Amino acid sequence: MYKEIKEKAYKANMMLYKLGIAPFTWGNASECDREKRVFAIKPSGVEYEELTPEMMVIVDFDGNKVEGEYNPSSDTATHAVLYSNFPDIGGVVHSHSINAVAFAQAGIPVPALGTTHADFCFGEVPCARELTDSEVNGEYEKSTGDVIVSHFRDNNIDENAVPAVLVRSHGPFTWGKSAKDAAKNAGTLEIVAEMALKTLRLNPEIVAIPSYLLNKHYMRKHGKNAYYGQGK
Repeated sequence: MYKEIKEKAYKANMMLYKLGIAPFTWGNASECDREKRVFAIKPSGVEYEELTPEMMVIVDFDGNKVEGEYNPSSDTATHAVLYSNFPDIGGVVHSHSINAVAFAQAGIPVPALGTTHADFCFGEVPCARELTDSEVNGEYEKSTGDVIVSHFRDNNIDENAVPAVLVRSHGPFTWGKSAKDAAKNAGTLEIVAEMALKTLRLNPEIVAIPSYLLNKHYMRKHGKNAYYGQGK
């Protein structure tokens, strides 16, 4: 019944591994079926070399396992919160990419400094707050999702225009129309985070990309009248 989303989730997880942003058993990707209100996600702690599409675990939007031999990713509850609150997304990724994690550990957003970033995200990649002691020792993974959603809502950030976030002291989460899109966004976030770190090292006084250039690059690729690529 869930073969298609299992296959898509599997491919996205393998993309993370091939990109080098989810080493060992770190990181996870999921693909959802909104009609059935379920998603397929990587099993917890399984080596990427051992993964198969059939091993993906099916979970509902409340975080309950629906189908699967294995335990789902330890970050499953975070994915469930994001699917429940961001109605347009179809895939979620959590990675441990080095440069994005460096920004998260520093508690600093990834600034939008150039057109590479603008092609991917409409402004900086925000850094949500660190979780409290009670949140960490309560429903940790669910609270992680709640903190992300609250940050976007409290700051009037459009999750469709900003498909990524850092959680302070933890790391990056990305999303997209599919698990593949979310994985691409995770890879892109790592690239722009590395670019930002190097740019800030060369010029600590650098300021954000001008708004007119940010608007141009984002809109030509993602806007209503986008003209990047070959169209449909």
